Amino acid sequence: MGRKRLLVVGGTGYLGQHLLQEFSKIDGKPYDLALAFTYRSNPPQLLLDAIPPVLSFHVDLQIGEGFDSISKIFGQPDVVVNCAAISIPRACEKDPVAAMATNVPCSLVKWLSCFGNSNTLLIHLSTDQVYEGEKSFYKEEDETDPVNIYGMSKVAAEQFISANWSNFAILRSSIIYGPQTIAPVSKSLPIQWIDSVLSQDDEVEFFNDEFRTPIYVKDVVKIILALTERWISDGKQMQLLLNVGGRDRVSRLQMAEAVAAYRGYNTLLIKSVSGSSVTRGVASPADISMDISRLVQTLGITPVSFKDGVRLTLETGGSS
Repeated sequence: MGRKRLLVVGGTGYLGQHLLQEFSKIDGKPYDLALAFTYRSNPPQLLLDAIPPVLSFHVDLQIGEGFDSISKIFGQPDVVVNCAAISIPRACEKDPVAAMATNVPCSLVKWLSCFGNSNTLLIHLSTDQVYEGEKSFYKEEDETDPVNIYGMSKVAAEQFISANWSNFAILRSSIIYGPQTIAPVSKSLPIQWIDSVLSQDDEVEFFNDEFRTPIYVKDVVKIILALTERWISDGKQMQLLLNVGGRDRVSRLQMAEAVAAYRGYNTLLIKSVSGSSVTRGVASPADISMDISRLVQTLGITPVSFKDGVRLTLETGGSS
């Protein structure tokens, strides 16, 4: 089997770095892999040093600038994993135009189309926020009816990919948590943030009525690796939509209680409140927990429990 090319779009982000770290371990088993990633600002030297050899390309997704360099130097990828997004709902609400331009991968799909074939598998990260949030355990076939711009941009992305590319896997991810990255990301990581505020021994409020199915980052990596290997070994095009959540439906309050249980913090300082008690400047769906039966059946992967994921995150001090 010849050398395969994998491109991570948004490789300096949280999931992107974890993907590059894991894919860099593939060394001729079962295939040779050439790695590349795109970045918006300067690529962190820590990342480049940790996973040589890897190519990095500056790409502006909003206008499509930078893809020509990838074509000339790297060539057509066998697999593209699109992790790039404006993923903070409040930021999307403040600038809907930028959210749509970044989160709907028009320039990426247009570039892939230039190769004149569909020999690239596009793995695209979507979100649980495509669902309205009025019930528990959404299935992939349930109607999408997002309550904020972020969710709307991700629905638009799913529709664009489905209409314009014939070889794809769309992964509707819940909250992704786990160890810090090689080059630490600036955004707050959920388990580390909860750990930090609880460690201060002050009263902290957590929502008791906002439910998610958070997924451990290395389970997401495992899912993407399985899809990559399936495409490379079988060569059969796919049009796949998967809920990518963890095993457990938990509230923000239950997430905090799990961290407190692992660390031994005083649970009396964890105060239960309703999400409606706080104004956040953006609508947040109440219950977008997901049914992951299709994921388990399709790939044979069962994510770790939330309790185990918290342990795996914190037992190394939250670092990778």
